[in-house]
Amino acid sequence: MYGQFTFFSYLCGMMKKLKRITILAVCLLTMGMEMSAQDGMDRSAREVIDDMSPGWNLGNTLEAVATWRGVGFLNNKSGLGGETDWQGTKTTQEVIDYVKSLGFRSIRIPCAWAYGHISNAATYEIDATWMARVKEIVDYCIRDGLYVVLNDHWDGGWLENHIVDSDAATIAKNKEVLTALWTQIATAFKDYDEHLLFAGLNEPSVGEQNATDAQRQAATNNLIQYNQTFVDAVRATGGNNGKRVLVVQGPSTNIEYTCKFMTGKMPTDVVEGKLAIEVHYYNPWNFWGMEKDESWGNVFYYWGKGNHLSGSKHNPTYGEESDMKKQLQMMKTNFVDMGYPVVIGEFGANWRDLSSLPKESQEKHNASIKAHYRELHRLCKELGGMVPMTWDTNYLNQEGTKGCMTIVDRKNLQVFGTYAMDGINEIYPRPSESSLNPKVVLSRQQEGTFYTLQGIRIEGEPTAKGIYIVQGRKLVR
Repeated sequence: MYGQFTFFSYLCGMMKKLKRITILAVCLLTMGMEMSAQDGMDRSAREVIDDMSPGWNLGNTLEAVATWRGVGFLNNKSGLGGETDWQGTKTTQEVIDYVKSLGFRSIRIPCAWAYGHISNAATYEIDATWMARVKEIVDYCIRDGLYVVLNDHWDGGWLENHIVDSDAATIAKNKEVLTALWTQIATAFKDYDEHLLFAGLNEPSVGEQNATDAQRQAATNNLIQYNQTFVDAVRATGGNNGKRVLVVQGPSTNIEYTCKFMTGKMPTDVVEGKLAIEVHYYNPWNFWGMEKDESWGNVFYYWGKGNHLSGSKHNPTYGEESDMKKQLQMMKTNFVDMGYPVVIGEFGANWRDLSSLPKESQEKHNASIKAHYRELHRLCKELGGMVPMTWDTNYLNQEGTKGCMTIVDRKNLQVFGTYAMDGINEIYPRPSESSLNPKVVLSRQQEGTFYTLQGIRIEGEPTAKGIYIVQGRKLVR
């Protein structure tokens, strides 16, 4: 009897343990389901991009190609020094923190890969130290809750300058290199959540200004193949890349060309609603970049309603508010309304010093810069499905009437381009210090080695959301 009672008690105890184990398993399963539902990969490209405005470019930084140092196609002569070849400030967490404090919600990171960062030309292997540095900067942004658009920028023009080349051997070779690059990049970042977007190229040229429409269409047909190659390469790496938002470029990232030659010709995808299209907005040329008067037209120092100067030959004759609205409406009709949101990957205008021109008005020019930045952001917000990403060079010299396109002084962590920033902040007000979200991060200040719940050791800091163990404690990212 005693033996039977003991066995019965033992059996009851085991059943209680099994019950607790079952409950724990259900809890873990439920937690896993909740984490899966919250892993941020199920939102559409439209939903993600609607959450990204305003955007900012880490310009002249990771995309630098120093040809004077022998940097070339498929060599490794750029190294980590490339980051400061075109501007002098190394990117830090503090720089990204400051950019966020200005109200920016996303950062585009133009990046070179094939030019100066290839350790094995035969296999197109990206240098491991360069990849680690790119990841470090991406992580600065992710820690601040910012979205990131990582691309293969101009990159020495290895592909962007050769979109027009139509012989089959060249196209096949280009696809081979593009696939190799994006397979490596995507694999390195496959566990990152929706805050990271990939953009295949930058400004793929489909011909000079004197090219015919037939020539541009032929080049665009090549570009369509490269866009498909990029999408296929990323999707094939699996992980979160199976649902990551991918951005493909329109021909020359020109709005008119994109609407004319690429409408209805987006890549096919294994997942629905995860593609976006990129164009750039540098219009009108006379206002944003032209440096001196030409026989065919003058520089525009002024832009926008109420900002013209009576008697000046530098008032605009085209390209103001109505033209801006017309172009953005074209993108809305041809792409946003068709399910493809728009990344305006670059936008800006040179802020000039007119002090050497006493008959011109610095005040009206400043107001013009403010109006230009304000209006583009206002229209993108009003139309929806478009994120404008301001170009920023970290070059702190206006060089007189030539001007420069810098907003953030990265070294001193202060605003240089005040009028551009004021224009953006009129549409997207700068947050107060108290309203800024704290970083969501497992920091190495919490000393110790990180492990997954399965006991797998994490090298460095975890980047993906989830539950981790450090020094015997569970931490949630």
